Amino acid sequence: MQESRNSGPVSRHRGNGQAWHPLTSDRSRENSMKSRRCKSAARSHWNFGRGRRVSVLRSGFCEAGYSGRGDGNVALDTVKPAPMDRSGVPDLRVGAAEVVRQLTGPNSANRTDRWNVHGTDLGHMFRHKGALYMVFGDTFGADGGAWRSSTMARITEPPGSFDFAQMIEGPDGSAKELIGSAKLPGFEWTVIPTNGISLGDRMVLHYMSVRMWTSNGRWLVRRSGLAYSDDDGWTWHRSPAAVWPNGVGFEQVAFVDLGGMIYSFGIPAGRFGEVRLRRVGRDAIFDPAAYRYWDGSGWVPDHRAAAAVVPAPAGELSVAWSETHRRWLMMYLDEVQAAIVLRMADELTGPWSKPQTVAQARDYPGLYAPFIVPGDALDDAVSFTMSRWKPLYNVFLMKAPLHYETPVIAAAGDGSSTNTASS
Repeated sequence: MQESRNSGPVSRHRGNGQAWHPLTSDRSRENSMKSRRCKSAARSHWNFGRGRRVSVLRSGFCEAGYSGRGDGNVALDTVKPAPMDRSGVPDLRVGAAEVVRQLTGPNSANRTDRWNVHGTDLGHMFRHKGALYMVFGDTFGADGGAWRSSTMARITEPPGSFDFAQMIEGPDGSAKELIGSAKLPGFEWTVIPTNGISLGDRMVLHYMSVRMWTSNGRWLVRRSGLAYSDDDGWTWHRSPAAVWPNGVGFEQVAFVDLGGMIYSFGIPAGRFGEVRLRRVGRDAIFDPAAYRYWDGSGWVPDHRAAAAVVPAPAGELSVAWSETHRRWLMMYLDEVQAAIVLRMADELTGPWSKPQTVAQARDYPGLYAPFIVPGDALDDAVSFTMSRWKPLYNVFLMKAPLHYETPVIAAAGDGSSTNTASS
């Protein structure tokens, strides 16, 4: 994305109103930024190739119903069981994240300058036809030229390698823009893909049309919508029907494909809003009138009644299910704390746990946009992509350990109290 990232006095335009980009600006960037269980729920991994005949009820239980492919973003082979009684269960903790490798840029292992990608951000992912696709925001060539609002890479076997097999290219071999933008400040400065999903043979991207980058961590959105590709990402079309005006509160989303429904967690433009939740049947994803919004007790058609499932402030976000730990994980940027945080929940509707810090701007200046790798086991660690602002302006693969905090019972008679220890 091409806007101010994290804490610090950074603007997306100069005093004379001229646009600027992260690779050539001289302004510095400082320390800133899912009754009963389904019988098959005990599987320890996601099977993206087969769908189960399940549908999701408001309570989160599962029953006979829809049969879907199940190869989209965070798609599950089964539906999450009813809430577990976690009394007496040790807390699941996340440790500090570390860099695994740089994924984009001339100095990365992928050498993306081969596709004229010298600087880019985001890197959210979805699985499609056996491959992992990674989608980027504003992308630049050498010296900040060759601006494209979005680009995409395809990652194949072996799983976890994150070696780019190819990028979606134009005739000249450069990574090409997926969703075109007017590039007119005040009207449509850029069009940013905020998350993607696979629906059988069709790829779908949710986007926000940015009107103007304003102050730090804030921007104005003209509208949001869906775009689709029926040729594995080579050509994209904005849906004329799936368009939402600014102010709906789902200008940026995180998709969850679950039991015949597409759930999307949404936040408004910028990084200071609450997280809300909506859902729609897979076959109706392009019909805004078919969406239902969680109001705290049920699903309603009015987006204005949508209740916060996570309080503000929340920036770019992602959600994934851990089969090992039987809970959902949500990761997002907390702009106020200048940190990437993680919350957990038994159900998509919550309640969500208190946030735990995963990475801080003091260690990774300009950090933002944490996107959990879909399909990962999420057992002893959580892998995610993370962007960093100028001067790096590129995407990194990160990993943070997951472990339980277990009680340490003092020996009888020694007078000491019960403490906790990590395992």
